Amino acid sequence: MKLEPFLLDQWLNRYHAPGSPVEFDLASSTGPNWTMHDLMELSGADEPEALFDTRLVYSPASGGEELRREIAGMQGVSPEHVQVVTGASEALLILFFLAAEPQANVVLPFPCFPTMQAIPESFGLETRFYHLRRENGYRIDPDEIKRLIDARTKLVLVNTPHNPTGATLDDDAMNALHDHLAERRVQLVVDEVYHPVYHGRASESAARLERATVLGDFSKAFCLSGLRVGWMIERDPKRIEQYLDARSYFTISNSPVSEAMAVVAVQNREKIFGRARKVAGANLDLLDQFISDHADHFGWVRPVGGMTAFPWLASDRDARGFCESLAEHGVLLAPGDCFRMPSHFRLGFGASGERFPKALERLADYLRSQKPEARSQKG
Repeated sequence: MKLEPFLLDQWLNRYHAPGSPVEFDLASSTGPNWTMHDLMELSGADEPEALFDTRLVYSPASGGEELRREIAGMQGVSPEHVQVVTGASEALLILFFLAAEPQANVVLPFPCFPTMQAIPESFGLETRFYHLRRENGYRIDPDEIKRLIDARTKLVLVNTPHNPTGATLDDDAMNALHDHLAERRVQLVVDEVYHPVYHGRASESAARLERATVLGDFSKAFCLSGLRVGWMIERDPKRIEQYLDARSYFTISNSPVSEAMAVVAVQNREKIFGRARKVAGANLDLLDQFISDHADHFGWVRPVGGMTAFPWLASDRDARGFCESLAEHGVLLAPGDCFRMPSHFRLGFGASGERFPKALERLADYLRSQKPEARSQKG
């Protein structure tokens, strides 16, 4: 078994290190940050003291009872349908591990978050891709997905809102895809870690669907990546038992401190989601105008949800050189080769929060500083 290099994390680790020239992080995919103090303040003055009373022992492998109950209430399911995991990353690991049977295949989006492709390939699974094409507005095409499945398809993964493009699958299309796959006994996995951050018409959570496996976490829409807590919604009792067994082998449990703070976050989710939507929405409007003003440099499709966009260089050249040069001028983007689309780059408009306008000013200054011939070479 061999894992390919994780180019995205290598890039982020390189520029998140001490001494980095980066002042504005537009490469990260999260939203406006919270501190422990900020989070505790949401629930009143007694919460910090209650947190100090948390017993530093293993949490249950399925997740603490209170956290599962809060997540279940948020998602409209029963607590027994909730499996807590170490971020959505562990959920993907569990799902692909369980799918890894001889000659089996999985159907995935392209582009996608690198884990979604590297993990199943390392397990020997055949990976089949439906494509989110910029000429089609990054639309997720259910008909293309349907054409890819066969008797050996173990699961279909839909990421909505999608990382890195910000595309979504609307409720009617999701319902139809769910029914089509259920009839063929193919597992539908919906990664909706950016739900409910939308920029226009909102979608419902796929947790409403009887046969869908739904992944969520506290890293994206909740903007609490440091908690390293996620969840799986699953109504099939056999599958939920398999997830529990796998999780017991892989990581055993989360920190009870992280779970206690996650409970506070769910209980105060409207404030957290409200801030994320407000900041991301305002920054997206600024980005929209910026891209329009610099159409000679960039093309893009405006995101429908989430907190990332996936523009491309107008020259269609490899964007890594551009991203490296820009990082030296204080602005960090994620080059598209991390997603196997070299002319693109991922631009996060949530993590920098209220500093985003200054980041765009710095990016505009950099573009003005480039001579015409240098622009074409660096593109």
